Amino acid sequence: GWLTLAGLGWLKAGVNHLGTDGDNDVILPSGPSRAGTVTVGDNVVADGDFIHEGAAAHGLRLVNDQQGEPTLLELGALRLCVIERGGRLAIRTWDTSSAVRRSFEGIDHWPVDPAWRLDARFVPTPDRVLRVPDVLGVVDEEPSPGEVAFEIGGVTHRLQGLAGGDSGELWLVFSDLTNGAETYGGGRFLYTDAPDADGNVMVDFNLAYNPPCVFSPFATCPLPWPSNRLAVRIEAGERMYSARLTAR
Repeated sequence: GWLTLAGLGWLKAGVNHLGTDGDNDVILPSGPSRAGTVTVGDNVVADGDFIHEGAAAHGLRLVNDQQGEPTLLELGALRLCVIERGGRLAIRTWDTSSAVRRSFEGIDHWPVDPAWRLDARFVPTPDRVLRVPDVLGVVDEEPSPGEVAFEIGGVTHRLQGLAGGDSGELWLVFSDLTNGAETYGGGRFLYTDAPDADGNVMVDFNLAYNPPCVFSPFATCPLPWPSNRLAVRIEAGERMYSARLTAR
């Protein structure tokens, strides 16, 4: 889970050395000083002390998270895989012995309030492509199936959605005027059910939750784009997570 995320190391073309020594290309939080290599070429290949599905990972071809289920490597308490972001490859590392996970006491949230369960209207936008920024400064282009329109205090607001599932669900990445104090400064996420045949959909802000970046400086979260920045306070859903994060 996100509470155990412990590292993000970018890979270069050719051989990348992994380990705890500071002169490695990817520095690991624990384990051998030289744990092994990940070579980036036509394929991405791991060698060294890593274990995959109970066997030594010698010459093991790695699948990244954009190609399918990523290949998971084990190294003591660490779990590693390759991810792709903005055309670049990186090693993502989890620590199953994470002190952050052991000390986790939950997340504050506003009391559930039915007033924040808003009837909304879905407006399809099948040809719209959104420019979605992330915390790394990468901007991806993502198709948007449509937007939802709803009223708060007599004022109509709109959020552009991303695909949120295989059955027409919507994923909303949004910010509001609570961000930076009561809630995470990078916004929050929310899923809706698929709109019905008449375009009706429920937007339940009680279900708004923090992105992974609130827990770890090593996550790669999307940020709300300009049209999804609400000029209103959404006093519902999860509040800011209070544990201190180390620098990225």
